[in-house]
Amino acid sequence: MLSIIIPTLNEEDYLSLLLNSIKAQDFSDYEIIVADAGSTDKTLAIAQKYGCAVVPGGLPGPARNHGAKIAKGDLLFFLDADTTLPESFLTKALQEFSERKLGIASFFLRFKEPKHITISLDVFYNKMAVVLEQTLPHSAVGILVKKSLFEKVKGYDELLKLSEDHDLSRRAQKQGAFGIIRSTEIMVSDRRFVKDGWLKTCAKYFLCELHTIFIGPVKSDIFNYKFNHYKEP
Repeated sequence: MLSIIIPTLNEEDYLSLLLNSIKAQDFSDYEIIVADAGSTDKTLAIAQKYGCAVVPGGLPGPARNHGAKIAKGDLLFFLDADTTLPESFLTKALQEFSERKLGIASFFLRFKEPKHITISLDVFYNKMAVVLEQTLPHSAVGILVKKSLFEKVKGYDELLKLSEDHDLSRRAQKQGAFGIIRSTEIMVSDRRFVKDGWLKTCAKYFLCELHTIFIGPVKSDIFNYKFNHYKEP
């Protein structure tokens, strides 16, 4: 079984889109766990409507750990709430994961909004992630991992303020094979870039990467990273 774990906080505008894309898959051996950080909108009602299990959440790292604790599957799929999955995503991803004998994997990303040219995302994230696949794993938005490996590395580091996905993959790669799945991709929202500004957001991620490489994982609020602040004025 596959356990799909989704951290949420006031995601009524996006969660149903993601859950619809999961329900439309040609793979059905899964459960969906929503780790909610205290939503005050319709997020929980949507999760219940789609038959999701709900656990207390928090920041993304702790929320994913909370979801993993009740997961029944031998594979965990951590996924952001503002994403959608294309047709046959799960079948293709799981087949490639198995054929390549991976222990943990991440994915190519594509913007959902058609107005955006995705060349920059391809060059600065997707292609870079492939080039650095075996030396410096990059993972964002979606991570597929064997539950046994996830438990072996003690899951997400809950002290991290940013880049917790990269940290998980880099620690897990020391215990099992890491790979970027090539056969499919995750559709992502540009809302953080629009809300915070494209240049500011890209600069923040770049500086975070340098901090992680040369200083260590980000455990302070130096980058002032916020979790779901999109409805703030």
